[in-house]
Amino acid sequence: MRAWANLYPWDVIGDPAAADRIAGLGLTGVTLAAAYHSVRAVTPFHPEHRIVTRDAAVYYRADPARWPATGVRPARLRPAVARPSGSFERAAAALRSRGLRVTAWAVVTHNDRLAAAVPSAAVRNAFGDGYPWALCPASPAVREYAAALAGEIAALPEADAIELEACGWYGVEHLSAHDKTAGAAVGAPAQWLLSVCFCAACRGEYAAAGADPAWLAACVRTAVGPGPGQVQLPGAAARVLVGVRAAVATRFQREVIAAARAPGKPVYLHAHPDPRAMGANPGYEPAALAGATGIVLSCWDPRAAPGLVSRAGETAQPGTVIAASLLAVAGLGGDPATLPAQAAVVRAAGATELRLYHAGLAAAPDLAAIGDVCSAGA
Repeated sequence: MRAWANLYPWDVIGDPAAADRIAGLGLTGVTLAAAYHSVRAVTPFHPEHRIVTRDAAVYYRADPARWPATGVRPARLRPAVARPSGSFERAAAALRSRGLRVTAWAVVTHNDRLAAAVPSAAVRNAFGDGYPWALCPASPAVREYAAALAGEIAALPEADAIELEACGWYGVEHLSAHDKTAGAAVGAPAQWLLSVCFCAACRGEYAAAGADPAWLAACVRTAVGPGPGQVQLPGAAARVLVGVRAAVATRFQREVIAAARAPGKPVYLHAHPDPRAMGANPGYEPAALAGATGIVLSCWDPRAAPGLVSRAGETAQPGTVIAASLLAVAGLGGDPATLPAQAAVVRAAGATELRLYHAGLAAAPDLAAIGDVCSAGA
């Protein structure tokens, strides 16, 4: 089974041994970050640093001429003349020189910087609280940004394919500094309710569907209540919210996928077959995948992975590639010792490709497990 491992550009830049080390694992290629959210990451093998901290940004050379001076636009946008190549291009060139295919990894609606800089483009819950880490896919400005971002990245000569993470609804759940929200939304229904957006664009969508946005927001506030335990929406409100959010997500995903299509370059969507799902792997309707090569499923829970792959195979369009992402780093809660067995299980359930997370964060035993998966061929 063909396998890719995730990397950040700084895992390669400045480390002369990195490209050979990754190529020696036997991978088909790497999934290299081109646009990413804020992160603090370890680099176990790098000769110059151990901890890297980055704000949300793009790592490729963005062209200012393609982006308006106002609205939602990539952070750290510099004139192309001043920066002839970005860290993505330099890392990709080193990896491709060792025979590895490079998939550009783009995080779309999870952006801790842009959602804070343009509050009107951010998700806003029924209580009026803004989520400055989550861009709303109903916002015209966000739709324009996402399509332009996907198109620009797909056009990079150093990118052999593109993967779109968080391409859909992003909600209340978010890993951030000193997070104190664990009791705010206990259970999936409460998480969903606190993630329903009521920004100006979303209110317009609800009104266009024939519902009163103020009434819907009041229903959500009542259902969430002062604490865990209630979570009960009137049926009419639930139908409107589910229907509108699914329609918005489908429109957004189809627009971004269409913008990312380039001759000979596969397009993958990080996704979940439950249309209500949010986050890095948002839900989708089968119609949203028109034009996509495949989907990437988060199979980090080995117990749930077979069912997730099977369910996706049942709902995806015929011919859709199903890539299973496996957690390969013990420090993140993975079980590298069982990685070959996990790969065999998801393959039996219908997965046709693997994504191994994350070669840049991996210690020596983790990298050895990645190599074992590749040598075994799952």
